[in-house]
Amino acid sequence: MNTSEAVEQLRGWFSGRLPDDWFDGPPEVVLDREEVSVVGRLPEPDAAAEVSEAERAGVIAGHVQRFREDTRELRIGIAREAERRFGHKVSWGVECGGEREMFTTLSVPVMTRLRQPERRVLDTLVEAGVARSRSDALAWCVRLVGKNTDEWLAELRSALEHVERARAAGPRA
Repeated sequence: MNTSEAVEQLRGWFSGRLPDDWFDGPPEVVLDREEVSVVGRLPEPDAAAEVSEAERAGVIAGHVQRFREDTRELRIGIAREAERRFGHKVSWGVECGGEREMFTTLSVPVMTRLRQPERRVLDTLVEAGVARSRSDALAWCVRLVGKNTDEWLAELRSALEHVERARAAGPRA
């Protein structure tokens, strides 16, 4: 099964398994080698309309926190089912009022080899107080690249899906 089929299967399973009243529409499901992230869209609360930006932010934060606490036990149970069924850890998050909050995520160590010029970049970020460690500095760099190249990365992921489908349709050895 290729990655896009696996994501479709996961999205379908979560859409069928989650309570109908949790989210507006189906959840966003993202899969990588270690983790499945499930992000649902919460309706913006009525109390967030026609108030100051500060109050709106507070209403949305409270709404998200209430959802997190009210659904905790059931989310844990569903995550355990999914982990047994699909072999990946599950992380949860929501979007509400244009804000995204992840409740749980994995922090996975990644090994890399860097030459001195790349290490100096990381060390500069640490010395400047931008990051606490080389590991934090590298994570900061990855987030920055992801933020500034979202469109290009989406195009690349789409191209990879086409490659996966072509491989799956090709002759078997």
